[in-house]
Amino acid sequence: MDSRGEKLIDAFYKAILGFSNSLSIILGIILLLGLFKVYVTHDMITSIFTGDLFKDTLLGAILGSILTGNPITSYIIGGELLRDNVSLFAVTSFILSWVTVGLVQLPAEILFLGKRFAITRNLLSFLLSIVISILTVLTLEVVV
Repeated sequence: MDSRGEKLIDAFYKAILGFSNSLSIILGIILLLGLFKVYVTHDMITSIFTGDLFKDTLLGAILGSILTGNPITSYIIGGELLRDNVSLFAVTSFILSWVTVGLVQLPAEILFLGKRFAITRNLLSFLLSIVISILTVLTLEVVV
């Protein structure tokens, strides 16, 4: 077999390995969402997210900053929140801050990158997640 064939087989193997790793994470999130749905009712979620643009956007950004995760799982959680009639402003700011702000890993980030940089990056990411989510949803409303 030539080197192209070996590279193709190697790439295919790595893709399957990556997919299997992602699949376990996605399955775990789906199972956790099932538990979440049992203990956190639709009424609880709608009492927190009232439909107010700024309050929902800020709350979504705060929750995303605290609960930090990867993009794949944020789409699943965001879809479930939209299904529970949470505003698109809240879901968008949640997804943005979920991926860009990391309060959980802040101590490690401070250790490796320095206190000033880590705090500035997280603060800017938090503020920009709010601004960008509002602009994104408003743009979507104009386009659609």
